[in-house]
Amino acid sequence: MARDSRLFILEKESPMHRGAPRRLKIGLFSRERKDLAKVEKLVCVICGREYQQEDTEYTCLSCGREGILDIRYDYEAVKKTVTRDRLRSKSDYSIWRYGDLLPLSRFDLRFYLQVGWTPIYQVERLGRYYGLKSILIKDDGRNPTASFKDRASAVGAVRALEKGSRTIACASTGNAASSLAGLSASVGLESFIFVPQKAPQAKIAQLLIFGATVILVNGTYDQAYDLSMDACEEWGWYSGNAATNPYLIEGKKTVGLEICEQLDWEPPDVAIFSVGDGCTIAGAWKGFKEFYELGLTRKLPRMVGVQAEGASPVYRSFVTGEKLETIIPDTIADSIAVGKPRNYIKALNSIRESRGTMVTVSDEEIINSIKVLGEKAGVFGEPAGVAGLAAIPKLLEEGFMDRGEVICHVVTGNGLKDIQSAMKAKGTLISVEPHIEDVREKLHQRTSQEGD
Repeated sequence: MARDSRLFILEKESPMHRGAPRRLKIGLFSRERKDLAKVEKLVCVICGREYQQEDTEYTCLSCGREGILDIRYDYEAVKKTVTRDRLRSKSDYSIWRYGDLLPLSRFDLRFYLQVGWTPIYQVERLGRYYGLKSILIKDDGRNPTASFKDRASAVGAVRALEKGSRTIACASTGNAASSLAGLSASVGLESFIFVPQKAPQAKIAQLLIFGATVILVNGTYDQAYDLSMDACEEWGWYSGNAATNPYLIEGKKTVGLEICEQLDWEPPDVAIFSVGDGCTIAGAWKGFKEFYELGLTRKLPRMVGVQAEGASPVYRSFVTGEKLETIIPDTIADSIAVGKPRNYIKALNSIRESRGTMVTVSDEEIINSIKVLGEKAGVFGEPAGVAGLAAIPKLLEEGFMDRGEVICHVVTGNGLKDIQSAMKAKGTLISVEPHIEDVREKLHQRTSQEGD
């Protein structure tokens, strides 16, 4: 692996990094390959009941909507096709390079938008700011709709097409909505998106640009979620809700697979993720674990889940060991403002299995982290995307990790998604008249004030 002091890339550079032109077909890929993944069964995380793919699409038939399913593969079969050498030989730098670990069978339905293989940086200045030997930033705001959620939406859209659906729907606080709308538009799926009224205008604008039918719900995200599920049942739409659709979380796990491969098969010691519904950290852990079980890596990271203080039901359940209690969320980080997390069991399992932990951070700490990440790394993150950084001082203080370990934080959304929050973190503007004398005077005034 070739690397400079800040950017990790593979020896074989991807088109994304070297800027070479790519010949893209505007539509779906035409090359066909059957039986990509070796899905063995789907298992309910509550009762343990097992299903075949054709038995149920979303949740356990016994436990209802609470019965989240986990997709399991024939890993002995996968070992024959997923190897380091085979991955090195692939020229497709996107989530589709991991097709043998995705629960899809129609390779020809894979589409052209570049989802995944986002850059991962070693940021020395940011590391020094926190007093760390090494900190890695994976910028998933570089995905097509500027968020991590594109990984899930890509798999969800292809799965909908495999099932013969022409319409897909979901509920979201913003990112999953704009992601599903954008990726659905790229393959000709009609999308219906349910969002709470507090969703940021930038995200709603994306929805409208992508041609989605936007249903603004006068209520919380959790109410919008229930309404979207009812609508899917009413009109037979395919559900793109990652919290309960087991296929979408398989897209999210590709971030764990990517991190391992981009770091030359040496996973970080600690991986930090913000937590809303819980499926993002659960998906990432599954990716890390699958490569470990396939013998491609030699260790597993400890997973850290970070919630906003005003939206921390999963954290409370982790600390108390008691059943999750729903709340009314109140945080600036809209992407993790979830009062009734649907995938909290998988999230808690991933944190406990990995010997990880959970932390809460205040809105003030989140806002400060937007500025810190921008000033020290040149990466612009939205509130939920930087929440994990705010947890680093607490993790060090509590002794969960030491300063010599390799820490990886995934920025899950671009800051342009929520300009209002970003403006709260901004520095001071200097207003001048259009002549150099006024600039000189104002800069002198600022220097004097900083000296005081």
